[in-house]
Amino acid sequence: MHITKCLTICVLIASTAPAWADGGGVTALLPKMEKECSSCHIAFRPNFLPRSSWKQVMASLDKHYGTDASLSDADNAEITTWLDKTSQEVGDAPPNNRITESFWFKRKHGTNHVKAEVWSRASVKSRANCQACHVNADKGDFNEHNIKIPR
Repeated sequence: MHITKCLTICVLIASTAPAWADGGGVTALLPKMEKECSSCHIAFRPNFLPRSSWKQVMASLDKHYGTDASLSDADNAEITTWLDKTSQEVGDAPPNNRITESFWFKRKHGTNHVKAEVWSRASVKSRANCQACHVNADKGDFNEHNIKIPR
C-alpha cells in the first residue's frame, strides 16, 4: 500500500509539476494579474506555486517580500479567485512561499545545472530574475532550449 501511494504521488507530481519549465503547456495569464505583477517583476505562472501559497501571497501584498504591493479590494479578489481556479494544490508550499525555494526550482536550477557564480552576476542578480536567462519568461516560455545565460 505504501509503495502504491508513493508511486501515485510521484506520478501526480511529475504530471503536474512545472511542465511549463520545460516549455510544456502555458496558461494564459489573467490580464489584470499580468499588468499588476509585471510592474515590478515578471508575472509568475499560477502553477509555479501551490494554491495554498498563492492564497498567502495574495493575503499579504502589503508586505510582499519587503515591498507594499497592495491592490484594491476588487483587483485583489479578482486575481485571487483566478489563481484559486488555475493553480493546483500539488506538493508542499515552499519556505516563505518563494518559488526559488520550491523542490522543482531547486531540481532544475541546482549546481548540476546552474553554477553558483551565475546567480551573483550583475546581469542575473538573483534566482528570482527568470528573465535574465529565460529570454521568453514573460510569455511563459521556460523551455530549456531557449535559455541564454548572460555573462
